[in-house]
Amino acid sequence: MKKLMAILISLVALTSTAWAVPYKAELKIASATALEHTYNVGAQYFMKLVEERTGGRIKFKLYPDGQLGKGERELLESVQQGTIDMYIGSTGPLGGFSQSIQILDIPFIFRDYAHVDKVLDGPIGASLIADLQKVQMKGLAFWENGFRNLTNSKRIVRTPSDAKGLKIRTMENPVHILAWKSAGVNATPMAWGEVYGALQQGVIDGEENPVAVILQMKIYEVQKYLSLTQHVYSPAILIMSLKRWNQIPADDQAIILKAAQEGAVYQRNLGRANEQKMLAELEKHSMVVTRDVDKAAWVAAMKPAFDTFAGQFGKDKIEAILNTK
Repeated sequence: MKKLMAILISLVALTSTAWAVPYKAELKIASATALEHTYNVGAQYFMKLVEERTGGRIKFKLYPDGQLGKGERELLESVQQGTIDMYIGSTGPLGGFSQSIQILDIPFIFRDYAHVDKVLDGPIGASLIADLQKVQMKGLAFWENGFRNLTNSKRIVRTPSDAKGLKIRTMENPVHILAWKSAGVNATPMAWGEVYGALQQGVIDGEENPVAVILQMKIYEVQKYLSLTQHVYSPAILIMSLKRWNQIPADDQAIILKAAQEGAVYQRNLGRANEQKMLAELEKHSMVVTRDVDKAAWVAAMKPAFDTFAGQFGKDKIEAILNTK
């Protein structure tokens, strides 16, 4: 009798396996940037990898340019709630959900792109991504926004004293806000979807972003001057709703995670390889590009923000980033 029961259980297990329905889904990926931005070009590369490797069982629909929300914070809230499956965008507003990630926004904490890759692709980056699960988000991989630079409509800016008093839009991020206030700028937090109109109407004098964003969002139409301050490195991140992630079988999770990491390499290289060409394009649009900024003066001006947030996150963590080689 026991032998017969064992045979029946085995047959049921085999039948269940044979008739298991493969996981299928069409997932929404949202961003706040234009379709031609490297976020979305990278997202399309990632989407293609996953679709190919799952035989088309997992498909995606990309919603760029803020179609599903005015700004990145609104998109992140939707991911957290599970109404949007995936988000690709800056980590700046993410600090309002997971405070630990704000350590990456400390001014002048990164030396160069090689330093960035070592930190984000190593244990430090993995720890920051793991923290996102506490707020119902699954971080897949760090992508890239780039080193941020100042634009304005008033004058050439080389030093913090040149920028004093300018009303500059910042992300809704306390590290960025304090950094600019420390430099004597009137920091004005604002959702990205409102920025172009505010610049056009003169409500604000300027903003700060990586070169790719300045070009692809046509900031040159409403700003005359670009200063290559490179004051903050701005990572991007590909994030999935944790609720959606937990519905996906482990084998497919592995496919998605690997594609996200391969997509990170592809997307980072897109911006880095083309930055000089993008600067030349901005100059063709009559933007005045100031390359000879006084970097030491900017480092000194933003040091209060560095010190404040270094104290908040802990000397050991700051030194771990600074000493990564």
